[in-house]
Amino acid sequence: MSYPAKDYSSLLGMPGFSETLLKNHFTLYQGYVNNTNKLMENLAQMVKDGRATTPEFAELKRRLGWEWNGMRLHEYYFENLGGKEALSTGSRLYQKIAESFGSYELWEKEFKAIGTMRGIGWVGLYQDLSGGRLINFWINEHDVGHPAGCELLLIMDVFEHAYMIDYGLKKADYIEAFFKNLNWKAVESRLK
Repeated sequence: MSYPAKDYSSLLGMPGFSETLLKNHFTLYQGYVNNTNKLMENLAQMVKDGRATTPEFAELKRRLGWEWNGMRLHEYYFENLGGKEALSTGSRLYQKIAESFGSYELWEKEFKAIGTMRGIGWVGLYQDLSGGRLINFWINEHDVGHPAGCELLLIMDVFEHAYMIDYGLKKADYIEAFFKNLNWKAVESRLK
């Protein structure tokens, strides 16, 4: 079974994101989907052929985490974009953010500060499924740094491909555009 690439062309025309930037980002995402499918197929064939104990199998299995998370994180990312409304102060998500961080404003301040840190990666708002608390995390690479036992609610791509075409080195300006286009309903739907 292979995974189909999802169509996010409805995001074209979104304020603060050029068509060139978005189309390049969609192409990058398509690469993750293609590579995930190729790896899944190759790994399954290696198991059938009795090669599941080889170093080649081990390396491909390790690579799968990178490609898989590259695919899924981009899906979360694109799906939490395209919104036009602010997060309702009466929503369950807003209340949970305020409870976990002291206020929505303090959460946003921290999330944006993490996004402007030097380096490539992702900023994610996660829910600890054990205690319910919301926590912001920095994720360096797709396959490293995701907190165990947590549900991803909101993800922001801060690899250069997500902003350089439109914003150059002005990552903070990209982050402002990202926040103006958040689809809070998609984010809240992930809340457990």
